[in-house]
Amino acid sequence: MQDKTSPFKVILGSSSIARRKILAEMGYEFTLMSADIDEKGIRKETPEELVIALAEAKAEAILHRLPVGDYIKEAEPTLLITSDQVVVYEGAVREKPANEKEAREYIKGYSGGHAATVGSVLVTNLKTGFRKGEWDRVEIYFHEIPDEVIEKLIEEGTVLHVAGGLIIEHPLIKPYVKQVVGTTDSVMGLPKALTEKLIKEAL
Repeated sequence: MQDKTSPFKVILGSSSIARRKILAEMGYEFTLMSADIDEKGIRKETPEELVIALAEAKAEAILHRLPVGDYIKEAEPTLLITSDQVVVYEGAVREKPANEKEAREYIKGYSGGHAATVGSVLVTNLKTGFRKGEWDRVEIYFHEIPDEVIEKLIEEGTVLHVAGGLIIEHPLIKPYVKQVVGTTDSVMGLPKALTEKLIKEAL
C-alpha cells in the first residue's frame, strides 16, 4: 500500500459511518463535514443523474460553509469528496424508507428478487476549483428472506437509515445475498476504485 499521507488534504463530506470506514481503509487521513441538504427537493429523470446532482448539492452546501479563499492560497490542495446513493428496484428509485412499514415492504420485495445500487462520487479540488463526478452501479441478487429475519432487521433499526433499507453486509442479511455483480464497497456507499481514480484526476 502506498503512503498516502501525501501533499494534499481530504475532507469527506458525509456523515455515513460506512463511507468513513471505506475511506480510512483506503489509507487516507481526512476531516469530516456533513452537508445538510433537502434531498427530497432534488429530482432527476434517471438514478444516475440524481446521485450526481445530490453529490453536487452536498458539495455546494459544504463549500458555502468553508473559507474557500484560504484553500486557494494554501500550498497543498484540499480535496472535498461528496457522494450519494440510491437503490433501484424494478425501475423505481428508493431512498431511505419513510417508516417501518415502508422498510418492510422494501425488504420483502428484495426477497427472491434483485435490486441495484447506484452511487456517485464527486471530488472537488478547493484550491483549483476542479470538480468531477461519476457514478457506479451494482446489481444484487437475493435468496428468499424469511419474514422473521425481516422483522429482526426492522426491530434493530439500521435499515431505516439507509437507501432502500438495503445493507448487504448486515449479519442478518448476508446469508441471503445470492450474488453481487460489482463491489461491496460501492454498495456500502463509496466505490474505492472510482474514488481513487477521481482523486488522481483532481490533483
